[in-house]
Amino acid sequence: MGKGRSLDSSQMLNRGYAYTAIISSKHHGQNLLSHLARLYPHSSLQVWQQKLNNGEVTVNGVTAGGSESVSSGQTLVWDRPPWIEPDSPQHFEVLFDDAHLLAVNKPCGLPTLPGGGFMENTLLRLVQKQTPEANPVHRLGRATTGIVLFAKTPQAASKLSANWNTPRIQKTYRALAQNIAQHDVYEILTPIGLVPHPRIGSVWAANPSGKPSKSLATVISRTTSTTTFEVSLSSGRPHQIRIHLASIGHPLVGDPLYGLTGQPLENLPGLPGDGGYFLHARFLKFHHPVTEEQINLEAALPSEFSSHQ
Repeated sequence: MGKGRSLDSSQMLNRGYAYTAIISSKHHGQNLLSHLARLYPHSSLQVWQQKLNNGEVTVNGVTAGGSESVSSGQTLVWDRPPWIEPDSPQHFEVLFDDAHLLAVNKPCGLPTLPGGGFMENTLLRLVQKQTPEANPVHRLGRATTGIVLFAKTPQAASKLSANWNTPRIQKTYRALAQNIAQHDVYEILTPIGLVPHPRIGSVWAANPSGKPSKSLATVISRTTSTTTFEVSLSSGRPHQIRIHLASIGHPLVGDPLYGLTGQPLENLPGLPGDGGYFLHARFLKFHHPVTEEQINLEAALPSEFSSHQ
């Protein structure tokens, strides 16, 4: 279909957001101020105390001061005031559109879902302004480009979600990786789980005690220092392709987070949302959840990807 849709970005304040958490039994009795700093490590104790002084935090509906002890089962709410979000692209290309499904080509730098300082400048918000009933079946990383599939009806959402990490839905990515591959095909089975991260507590990475994961990487081309892979997924772990290729000695070109082992880089590790790498969700093949017709979607490679090969 190939229709382009765009919306004007603005530097206006968003609507703010209420972050809600339930105190678990393992945190029972902790000091509220310390708990907030651990729960949301992007801000220091001093900054959290200022937020508390501003009346931004409630416990079970009561404005908190910070010196309280929290109890298991309590509802903790941080009512974040409106803020100006980081810039992001405000356009997407429509690849498929019917009564049940919407597929779009996501540009680099646009988060799929709210998070990490983004609420309105997300693909979800842009799509729902035009198609309110659409909800994404999956997500791509902010810097990852390519196909994102939305369901418009509960029936479509249910079937697609049930089949997403099965052979019934074939997902193929193009990835530009560091170093020259010695083989033409790699079956990668590196388990993926959470590991410590100095800035955000933990991050998904290669982890021997993590969840089973499977990717098949096929070499498309080689240069004097890089390899372009076509990667198909048999599981859907967070950052799976970035972690898997790194774990076999081929981190993505420009990846600020993952190093040669599939672990976070030791010196000044990046954050999961940081960009700079080249990863594109190129093909998606599946049977329509309602009509059963074969759907073959393709998102053209972005120009910046092609120019680096």
